[in-house]
Amino acid sequence: MSSREVVVLSVGGMRFVTRASTLQQFPESRLARMLNDNDREFKLVSGEFFVDRDGALFSYIMDFLRTLQVCLPTDFSDYQRLQREAEFYGLYPLADLLRQEHLLKPRLEILEVRFSLQEMQAFFRIFGSCSSTIEALAEQITVFTGQQSGQGWNSPFPSQKPLVPLPLERPSHHDMVFLCGIECSAGDQFMARYVSIKPDNRKLINGTNVLGLLLDTLLKDGFRLISTRTVVSEEKVECYTLERMKRAAGLTITVNQTPGSSGVAQARRSQVQKGK
Repeated sequence: MSSREVVVLSVGGMRFVTRASTLQQFPESRLARMLNDNDREFKLVSGEFFVDRDGALFSYIMDFLRTLQVCLPTDFSDYQRLQREAEFYGLYPLADLLRQEHLLKPRLEILEVRFSLQEMQAFFRIFGSCSSTIEALAEQITVFTGQQSGQGWNSPFPSQKPLVPLPLERPSHHDMVFLCGIECSAGDQFMARYVSIKPDNRKLINGTNVLGLLLDTLLKDGFRLISTRTVVSEEKVECYTLERMKRAAGLTITVNQTPGSSGVAQARRSQVQKGK
C-alpha cells in the first residue's frame, strides 16, 4: 500500500482517517503490519479496518503517531489503560513513556500577588512556583514613568509628554517587583508611574485598578483564586494566592529510520509553551 493512500479505521465505533505512512511510523507495530498482513483483530469491512478496542483512547494513539509527542489533557487519568492500548497496538515506545507517569502528569502551580498602598503609590510583588510563568508575565507587564504637572492620583489619562518604559525588578527567577502611582517632586511637578498589562492597552496609575486588571489577567490565563489574606504589620500587605494545573512538558520520540530497526530512539522533552 502506498504511503500516500488513505486508511480508514473504525475503532470502538469511532471513525479515524489517516495516511498509511502515519500508521507505519513504527514498522514493527501491529498497526504497521495491519496494512499488509491478515490479523484477526483488524477486520477489513467495506474498505475500513474494524477494531474492537476503545475508540476514545485510540484518539491519543493517533495523536502520538502524527506528532511523535505525548501531550495529554490536564484532567487525563487513564494512564494504565492507555498504556495497555499502546501495548496492544505494539507501540512499545509509547507504552514505555506512559510507565513514567510522573513525567506526564500535570503539576500544581502556585502564584502569590502581594499588594500594598502607601500614600499615593502602590507596590506589587509577584511570587511564582514556576519561573517560566513569571518570565511570561514579566513580558506582559510594562511600567512607564514620566514627570507630570498638576495631576493627581485619580487622573485617568497620562499627559501628552512622552513616557519612558522601565524594566521590572526581578529579585530572582521566581518573582518580580513593580510599583505605580505618584511621587511628589519639586514644585507642582510629580513623578508618575503607569502600568500596562497586555493585551489590555490602557496605562493605569491607580493601584487598585492595576490590581484588578492583574487578577483578571491571571484568571483568564487559567489560574483560580484560592485565598486572600492581609499580613498584619506596620504596612498592610494584601496577599492573593492563586493556583492552576500546569500541563507537563511534552515528551517527544525521535524515530530511528534505519532499515530493520524498531523505530525507537530516545525520548526528549519538548519546549514548554508559555502560560500552559
